Amino acid sequence: MRNAKERLRLFLSECGRRARVLRDSLRRQPNRIDPSLRFVPGFRYGYWEREARGLELLKEWLSPEQFAQYDTKSYFEVTGCHSGKRYRISHGTSMNIHELDGAGCPCVGWCFAPKGYLVAGDVMLAQKIALETDERRALTVANRFFSCFDYSSY
Repeated sequence: MRNAKERLRLFLSECGRRARVLRDSLRRQPNRIDPSLRFVPGFRYGYWEREARGLELLKEWLSPEQFAQYDTKSYFEVTGCHSGKRYRISHGTSMNIHELDGAGCPCVGWCFAPKGYLVAGDVMLAQKIALETDERRALTVANRFFSCFDYSSY
């Protein structure tokens, strides 16, 4: 169990590193970020720029169906590579993964993220890659939680 946790931690760290490399390559391309997001009072300089780059990178990795879901509902669904279960990844950096039952309703939550401070887009991309490429290892280190939902909003 300990070895599996360490291997997943390294895997997620590598996913985060790759996301940062891709994000940094986008940074070098002019006119990709809305300049009006640069000066928002109350936030550290550059926060919104980093957030926008992270979301832009995430959207480039989403399938057309996932992109449409995320664009309208601020979440997207992925299918686990081993079990075929569906997971809903909501916008955020923690406690944002919900396993869906056969009816498409959230039944249990999972929480895992790469180590270090990353913006939401980078975290969600790492979570997507982990569930789609090594679901078992991701869930062995994830914290499981139960939560109540207002199912009418889904």
